[in-house]
Amino acid sequence: MDEIGDVDGVAGIFARESSYLDRHVQLGIASGRVLSVSFPDTPDEEAESDHDLLDRIFDYLDGVEEDDFSDVEVALTVPTDQRRVLERVREIPYGDQINVETLARMTSGIDHTDEADLNIVRTALDQNPAPLVIPDHRVRDGPSAAPAVVEQKLRSLEGL
Repeated sequence: MDEIGDVDGVAGIFARESSYLDRHVQLGIASGRVLSVSFPDTPDEEAESDHDLLDRIFDYLDGVEEDDFSDVEVALTVPTDQRRVLERVREIPYGDQINVETLARMTSGIDHTDEADLNIVRTALDQNPAPLVIPDHRVRDGPSAAPAVVEQKLRSLEGL
């Protein structure tokens, strides 16, 4: 399997409109890694619509394939503690959900009884650069970087 985003050296911005989400899914890709996932009403004017990861995302959104996207490489340019949180979020399986405290327990260096550490978890979720690929919608009592309507539709799709 080719590296996502590194197919024939392809990099850039890719977007496609989703009727399920009633908005676009837009990816930023470089060096074979996802830099960002966003859900704009109107995509970047230079965005292209043909990308293997968009195909997978649309199979997921259309209910064709249960995909956790765990094999997709993401370039996380966030502080180390937030990176550890987001790496644990990627381990939450399709159709499962946890809460912020459980996520804190799963994350090394984070104390689930310390409010400051719980805030680190919430901040990581809120500033997630790649919602859907890093499925913050599976953390039921935490913020999501995706718009609320998108988060709710992703949760509904997975039966959460």
